[in-house]
Amino acid sequence: MCGITGFADWRKKSSEDILKRMNETLNHRGPDSGSDIVFNTDTTQIGLAHKRLAIIDVTETGKQPMHFQHYCITYNGEIYNFPEIKKELSILGHQFIGHSDTEMILHAYAQWGEKCIEKFIGMFAFVLFDQDKNELFCARDRAGIKPFFYYFDNDLFLFASELKAFHQHPDFQKEIDLDAVAAFMQYGNVPSSMCIFKKCHKLKPGHTLKITLNKTEKKETKQYWNVYDAYNKPKIKSSFEEAKIETEKILKSACEYRMVSDVPVGVFLSGGYDSACVTALLQKDRSEKLKTYTIGVPDIGLNEAPYAKDVANHLGTEHTEIYCTEKEAINLVPELAFYYDEPFADSSALPTTLVSKLARKDVTVALSADAGDEIFAGYNRYDYLLRYGKKMEKIPGFARNTLTGLMNVIPSNKIPILKNKYNFHNRYEKLKTILKDPSSQRIMLTLSQQYTEKQLRKLLLFRTQENGTAYLSNELKTENYSPLAYMMAIDYQTYLVDDILQKVDRASMTVSLEGREPFLDHRVIEWAATLPDTYKYFDGNKKYIIKEIVHQYIPKKLMDRPKMGFAIPIANWMTKELKDYLESYINEKTIRDQGIFRWETIDKLKKDFFSGKKEYDMKMWYLLMFQTWYDRWMK
Repeated sequence: MCGITGFADWRKKSSEDILKRMNETLNHRGPDSGSDIVFNTDTTQIGLAHKRLAIIDVTETGKQPMHFQHYCITYNGEIYNFPEIKKELSILGHQFIGHSDTEMILHAYAQWGEKCIEKFIGMFAFVLFDQDKNELFCARDRAGIKPFFYYFDNDLFLFASELKAFHQHPDFQKEIDLDAVAAFMQYGNVPSSMCIFKKCHKLKPGHTLKITLNKTEKKETKQYWNVYDAYNKPKIKSSFEEAKIETEKILKSACEYRMVSDVPVGVFLSGGYDSACVTALLQKDRSEKLKTYTIGVPDIGLNEAPYAKDVANHLGTEHTEIYCTEKEAINLVPELAFYYDEPFADSSALPTTLVSKLARKDVTVALSADAGDEIFAGYNRYDYLLRYGKKMEKIPGFARNTLTGLMNVIPSNKIPILKNKYNFHNRYEKLKTILKDPSSQRIMLTLSQQYTEKQLRKLLLFRTQENGTAYLSNELKTENYSPLAYMMAIDYQTYLVDDILQKVDRASMTVSLEGREPFLDHRVIEWAATLPDTYKYFDGNKKYIIKEIVHQYIPKKLMDRPKMGFAIPIANWMTKELKDYLESYINEKTIRDQGIFRWETIDKLKKDFFSGKKEYDMKMWYLLMFQTWYDRWMK
């Protein structure tokens, strides 16, 4: 895990000093060493830089940028099956100096060209300069685990693991893309391939970008992998027991690959099914104890530690409970805008950063269990759609409209008992929109969005264009369509990439910790997408096949409890501890001077929120996160 950055400048006005400054902004991603190199060709000036977190081949032979023949690469990630590919290359006559996966990539590209990435099992974002062809080849892994930002403006191309590197180039124009602002206010992140700045993009997962460095520069983007290719295959005919055996086999392989390291490795154990699955599959054939970590913030009711401890004791891991105070979590809020240098509003970034920070004291690599929900049907919204979607469609329109009107009058905080339930206030707000149109597509959009299109028009001072994100994808073929498959495929390309993976990458790299994701081995989704829906969601039981695998190693009584999630009490914080902080960023002068939002709309939203309408907590949090980002990066 590292940080990469660089440029291609057809005007030849960049310099090594600029490149070094860009690279220094990524020091938290790779504190072990940093290097850079500048090439000058007849047409272009090319700079490649790297910040290293040494994981595989920690010697000098693993340093980057790395050269082989006429190729040079800067690379972030891990190719877990590199020993097998290296062996194949050795048979073909290749000789290696060290034992890093970086060196393998160079030789693989020399041997097979851009098709080499189809052999890789892992996470990666890299830029490779071919001096003979005078072109740059950029690639991002299939799931989008590793970030890749790029900026293209006539005669200047910039790339980096994080946007903050671009600010160090004097010719970077940080002009806000207002369509991206609108998308952020809906989703709490800026969806791929959009970026908060004009002329900036995120290279989409499963895509490559080739730039020919001649007088008439050429930019070509290609997709080499698509999750819909898996979802559009026929469902398997295997029995559930046969499917369970094969699922466990693939997951076991994915987990074992991610234990390969020349530095200490740990596992995040929450006590839920996904992390318990990873831990159980890894510990069952090992004599040495895995290092497992759990975070608890009892002050705010976030404490899975007792459940995780029971699981750890049963499996026999070397377990560490990490407890933090509410104050520690709140103190992190002002730091978010620096590390998430694009507006980002998932409040679970706070506990994710805290557990990463404390785990880093013992290990350099930590396995996480993200994507289990997207792949094996774990989210409550899937349950909601399958249980209530069709029933709600049958309710007459006038009755649904009447109920919506009633909900607009009664604040969520006035609903007895339910007002104390996890995430009730936000769900209450979303239910109003779902009642208007309970189709699968509308439910998916509503549960994913915070502001409706109508609310957005009232909030913003400008008109926006349809952003064309993967939320609107129609790539799932009719013959393969089911409401569950539709929602999971959308989530895999949207919420997973732009929220979960961005959160984990930034939270872990804040403290130079490499996060690894077994569930995001592409072989897992390629198999799971072909499983019948009932193997994943059975009789109201989410993640059915994963649960059945886990129950082979952990008694059901230790696991069978409601899903907790990282529930942060932001409504309470914004009305108490963070009230002054919020007021300093969301006030009439600041909003009017900024010229993006309509103050009258925000003023009413604030008054309603502070008068007790807690269902507006996420809307206020999105605004606060945007304002803190704006203050940090636009002033």
